[in-house]
Amino acid sequence: MELSPDQIIFWQLGIAKINATIAYTWALMLILVVGSHLITRRLSATMQRSRWQNLLEIIVTSLEQQIRDVGLQNPMPYLGFLGTLFIFVAAASLTTILPFYEPPTASLSTTAALAICVFIAVPIFGVQQQGVAGYLKSYTQPTLLMLPFNLISELSRTLALAIRLFGNMMSGSMIIAILVSITPFIFPIVMTLLGLLTGIVQAYIFFILAAVYIAAATSSSSPASIN
Repeated sequence: MELSPDQIIFWQLGIAKINATIAYTWALMLILVVGSHLITRRLSATMQRSRWQNLLEIIVTSLEQQIRDVGLQNPMPYLGFLGTLFIFVAAASLTTILPFYEPPTASLSTTAALAICVFIAVPIFGVQQQGVAGYLKSYTQPTLLMLPFNLISELSRTLALAIRLFGNMMSGSMIIAILVSITPFIFPIVMTLLGLLTGIVQAYIFFILAAVYIAAATSSSSPASIN
């Protein structure tokens, strides 16, 4: 049993290689891009709407409300980034029902990349909202002595985001794999369904934490004050 999709190698030439993490990540992104194109190519403003459009509108409106709830009163500038994070993590969990599929979020490299995206996005949104001087000033609040602690907090919460998502996703996959090998057929199915629910919850948590960090960075308070 592989502990990570990084261990599944599809192709290798010297130091260059394509493992399951890379392959499944790009496959998932392709599915999401093609799916979003097919859903949005014929959008309707009337009452006659497709089921997929209704589902998409439910997801978008729900995410907008969640973004408002964390303190971002105008969610539109952040919806694209935060929504993409949520949909990617959620889709990675949902596709675990496919045979021979390993969720890329079960690899620390994938979760680290997602956390780094949040790490980069937070100051970008903060600078856009407060300006360079205003955003940098927030690291010295309430006193200049807080500067190193706020910087350490920025790095530590990024590491925490990556490890939290990686640990939860990998542990769920391992538990299901173990149960499939030692228990009857019905019980692993139930655990798989619970694993899908857990994956959606993890996607929601990752989305909320990213939104909270951005809300802190775009407010007048210190962006590193929330961990």
